[in-house]
Amino acid sequence: MDTAFVTDADLPPWMHARGCSCGVHRRRRLSLGLLGLGAAGTWPAWAAGEGVDVGKSSRFAKLVPAEQVEQAAAQQFVQMQGQARQQRALAPDDHPQLLRLRYIAKRLIPYTPPWNPRAKKWKWEVILIGSQQINAFCMPGGKIAFFWGILSRLQLNDDEVAMIMGHEMAHALREHARERMGKSFATRGALELGSALLGLGNTGRLVAGMGEQMLSLVFSRDDESEADLVGMELAARAGYNPAAGVTLWQKMGAVSKGAPPEFLSTHPSGPTRIKDIEANLPKVEGLYARAPRPQRRFEPPPQGGNDPKR
Repeated sequence: MDTAFVTDADLPPWMHARGCSCGVHRRRRLSLGLLGLGAAGTWPAWAAGEGVDVGKSSRFAKLVPAEQVEQAAAQQFVQMQGQARQQRALAPDDHPQLLRLRYIAKRLIPYTPPWNPRAKKWKWEVILIGSQQINAFCMPGGKIAFFWGILSRLQLNDDEVAMIMGHEMAHALREHARERMGKSFATRGALELGSALLGLGNTGRLVAGMGEQMLSLVFSRDDESEADLVGMELAARAGYNPAAGVTLWQKMGAVSKGAPPEFLSTHPSGPTRIKDIEANLPKVEGLYARAPRPQRRFEPPPQGGNDPKR
């Protein structure tokens, strides 16, 4: 077992360049109160009519096969793990903070199928990368990565971690990367795209090319709005306090007073975002009030420097 987990590794820029573009939130509505399956196949009766509203999936996502997007993401994820491992910056399976992340993910995952039926078959993975970058993401197919800096520098509690994780999972569930790829392909010209879809070109090659840029795709404001709402509901159903979104973005704002971290360059905080979260809390407070609470609670890691436990 690797006992020299480096938490301030100098990782390649592409490993922490992925981001989303967000700002003043806008709404696209679609009631999802009666949709979805939980861990046992259906939502509890008390939860059937509650939850958030989000928009319909973009038609652009349908231009790209979901299977190929998920395969490209899986390949990129393996490459990322390999580079982190070479620098001893990949947390071992028994690392306390990785155990923490996997525990929280295990609670959220059963509530994902209502947002994307494909999630039932995803091979969910969670890794922890030893970089002081304030960042986290979830790639298509359920590939989740957290960076040491977002846990250590922000001193996140479990509820705040669940809000970040739910938000990033929502991007994968709502297939925002697939949508961005579809838009990119469409702008390349109808002839090239049409040839690929008709088998006259190589759609796999196009997706693989986009897969190399998976971590740098930029999401829209509507994507961010959806991710905030869906993430809030996932956390609430899993028994984590959705109001933690307020303290989370307050911490983000405090950190941004210095040099803005990578995460904040694409996930701006501030009064507008906090107001938006507060305005939507009533939609999920009932879910949280009746949800089973986590049996385990974890402490954040030591702030700054290398992890003394490893």
